[in-house]
Amino acid sequence: MSITSPEIDTLLSKTEQNPFLLCSVASKRACDINNMLRGQHLRVTAIQDFDDITTVVSGEDSVSTAMQEINDGVLSYVREEFDEAIRGSNIRVQQN
Repeated sequence: MSITSPEIDTLLSKTEQNPFLLCSVASKRACDINNMLRGQHLRVTAIQDFDDITTVVSGEDSVSTAMQEINDGVLSYVREEFDEAIRGSNIRVQQN
């Protein structure tokens, strides 16, 4: 998979030129989208006798949707919380 739209440079400019931050934010949102779709799927199949639901997030996969949301400024992060999460992760890695 390659990201062609939005351009990677544009996405990085919205996440402090930090590829790890970009991947973290997009990954979290993509998981949320997948969970939402899974929940919709389960509700529909509970009502119907057969499974005929299709994935409809503008015809794109969840990572592409997350990247577009970052580009549009709809999805962002709180720097202090991100920094704290990274510090916690670094401490756990150093202890092992």
